[in-house]
Amino acid sequence: MNVTITGRRMDVTDALRSYVENGIKKLKIHFDKVVDINVVLDVEKHRHIADVRLLANGVRIHGRESTADMYASVDAVLAKLDRQISKYKGRINRHKQRSSPANLSYGHAILALQEEAAAAGVEQEEEQQHQIVNREKRPLQPMSIEEAIMQLDLLEDSFFVFLNADTSHVNVVYACEDNTYGLIEPEI
Repeated sequence: MNVTITGRRMDVTDALRSYVENGIKKLKIHFDKVVDINVVLDVEKHRHIADVRLLANGVRIHGRESTADMYASVDAVLAKLDRQISKYKGRINRHKQRSSPANLSYGHAILALQEEAAAAGVEQEEEQQHQIVNREKRPLQPMSIEEAIMQLDLLEDSFFVFLNADTSHVNVVYACEDNTYGLIEPEI
């Protein structure tokens, strides 16, 4: 297990570090295998922000809270994560298990524009090339659409890539502004 506690625009004191670690121990009881926990404590003007990302049993969970006190922010984000874990763990336990789990993965890349035409020796008329600046590899687990939506809610991201257990194709589920969800299915 890897626990990382980082302070942005603030120093993380030993007392605050031990307070966060004690709170994280309470979250660990929900999981068999906790792989990675990243805690970022940030101060912006009068706001104290606690941001926690947890990877456990193949599930990624994210929580973020801000208050006027750092200890209150830590308490709020840990309580939020505990509620999320309990809620979704109950839903996942009610789902039937699959007979043949597949272990696939996908890559996630962020592209940026870069002007390297002159460095490559190729003349282009004001065209810009794309460059990958961040690459992530994540395991691709077979799951139902409902489970993918639960994962999307846990991550608080705008989209989630998954292997549809019904069709055995890679799908993307995304959140819309009106609290609905969209599904992208490939045509093969």
